[in-house]
Amino acid sequence: MPALNYRHLRYFRAIAREGSLTGAARRLNVAPSALSIQLRALEDALGHPLFERTGRTLKLTEAGRIALDHAETIFRTGDDLVARLKGQAAAQQVLRIGAVATLSRNFQLGLLGPLIGREDVELVVRSGGLAELLAQLAAHQLDLVLSNAPMPRDAETPWQSLLLDQQPVSLVGRARRRRFRFPADLDGAPMVLPSPASALRTAFDLLVEQAGVRPRILAEIDDMAMLRLFARESPALALVPPVVVRDELASGRLRELCVVPGLTETFYGITLSRRFPNPLLRAVLRAGSATEPRR
Repeated sequence: MPALNYRHLRYFRAIAREGSLTGAARRLNVAPSALSIQLRALEDALGHPLFERTGRTLKLTEAGRIALDHAETIFRTGDDLVARLKGQAAAQQVLRIGAVATLSRNFQLGLLGPLIGREDVELVVRSGGLAELLAQLAAHQLDLVLSNAPMPRDAETPWQSLLLDQQPVSLVGRARRRRFRFPADLDGAPMVLPSPASALRTAFDLLVEQAGVRPRILAEIDDMAMLRLFARESPALALVPPVVVRDELASGRLRELCVVPGLTETFYGITLSRRFPNPLLRAVLRAGSATEPRR
């Protein structure tokens, strides 16, 4: 097995950061042709192409993303020689997670809890729209996308959707009132609801329509963190999975008035088949996967 040439690795890292041979060559003060030869030598040593060309830019392959992670770790170890004497952490593994903006922060925290605080792990958590996050997953910029819905597989994008959890949905509120009668007490009741774009809202709208009641909608919110704040600060009822307002329920600031029959919130982990899967990913998915609804 050929020894790894660290000069080649340093050049590769510069190319990955700049996104082009010319940019990296300018930064390193070497000829682009010489840099190209060094990159090819590293690819030959590793046995995999590290970039694919997209116009004039170079895009990391899956092997390239893994090589960059290791390169960053390797070159951090020089700093670790000094850092260790100061009691600081050694080099870390990196896990990149994307979460749709509508996903409960409490759920994310619980899922990633086993990795939080580990000195050998660096967590990168990004929030955004599903399409944006899936594009980053396909480009090897993320290891996992957390979503409330699975993604269908097709020949072009063979998404893998693992059910991580399935939780009941409740009506919660501040008011201390008599026993809540569902669905009768929803008629005319002020409510804070998820946005109409969510599957949860669609199911709820169908339920109240079939029951012949019409709540009074005060706000429609597509961010669960903001919905939690509205539930806490407004006199309205809120439709949420209890995990979203876990702390408020525990403190008594909010009450769970009833579990909405037939409604559940699902949590999925979406990945793509990788030849070189992130070793941290398996532990997260194994800990988070659920086969039964959870309270």
